[in-house]
Amino acid sequence: MASFAKFGNDLYSGRRSYDIVGKRRVYFIAGLVIMVLCGLLLGFRGLNPGIDFRGGSEFTVSNTQTLDQSLAQTALDEVVSDQVARVSSVGSSTVRVQTESLTEEQTAQLSELLAEAYGTTPEDVTSSFVGPTWGQDVTGKAVQGLVIFLVLVSVVMTLYFRRWTMAAGALIALLHDMVITAGVYALVGFEITPATVIGFLTILGYSLYDTVVVFDKVRENTDGVTEQTRFTYAEGANLAVNQTLVRSINTSVVAVLPVASILFVGAFLLGAGTLRDIALVLFIGMLVGTFSSIFIATPMQVALYHRNPVIKEHNEKVLTLRERRISEAEAEGLPAASVATGAAGLRAGSHRGQQAQPRRRPKSKR
Repeated sequence: MASFAKFGNDLYSGRRSYDIVGKRRVYFIAGLVIMVLCGLLLGFRGLNPGIDFRGGSEFTVSNTQTLDQSLAQTALDEVVSDQVARVSSVGSSTVRVQTESLTEEQTAQLSELLAEAYGTTPEDVTSSFVGPTWGQDVTGKAVQGLVIFLVLVSVVMTLYFRRWTMAAGALIALLHDMVITAGVYALVGFEITPATVIGFLTILGYSLYDTVVVFDKVRENTDGVTEQTRFTYAEGANLAVNQTLVRSINTSVVAVLPVASILFVGAFLLGAGTLRDIALVLFIGMLVGTFSSIFIATPMQVALYHRNPVIKEHNEKVLTLRERRISEAEAEGLPAASVATGAAGLRAGSHRGQQAQPRRRPKSKR
């Protein structure tokens, strides 16, 4: 624990640093390759929408004597021969069967066959119907909610940070999270339910929160960056990423552990199938969101902000003066390492302390 705390202190002070922003092309390429693979999965396999989106009939068989899913398909074949039943286990004694739309007569007949097949009574079989119009409405509302969320994010972040590049970097990171999470769903084949959409918006908010924390540190480190010549904008931003790295890791571990227990213990070992849809999206989204907030959002913001002519000129000025200082140090017989460069030129946390406190006004003499 002490060594990890020292590791965090070294990252915050700049004594130890990982050049995440400087190697941004590597992370951009890695993220792009993963997104392309996930896009191919979405194109070839597609998502598996739940009954709330596609419509149909659903049967819940309770107090079953067996969980054999093939029995549901056999019962459905006796009623309708051209449909494939979607069967899942819910707990240790409940089976959920989803079909395409059935008539009232077919629904009643299938309920009796399911009760007979699973060794239970007809009263233990409940049925419900979701029409196609309802599914279209749910899909439209889900897309509408996602669009409104992204629009509000871009507006709020632009106003808060006063830099459109930060809003763009955050949106690109969110796009990265959305595509990869959807690709994993296409690979695994879990159903997309309203709970999945809720979890999807939740992980976008989690990723955005982590990104905002890093951006806030970037703004703090780079405030008035063009008024000095010790470090570039990219170096100040890279220090901000390193300073928040341990915090991001700790937050992710604390958040992922309970979700992992729900996903692997609750859903797979105990058979709580209804938890899989939201647990998987939270588990994958939190991991991907942590990666994007560190390796995608800030490096992308820096890449966009470097298009500013003022920043370009300042970078060239800093690097030129740095080479001159190193040459002068070597001419005097001093090692090049004696010249403070990069993040070493920025004293982390020097703005804090008693000097940063507002001065009290002297009391007027009466």
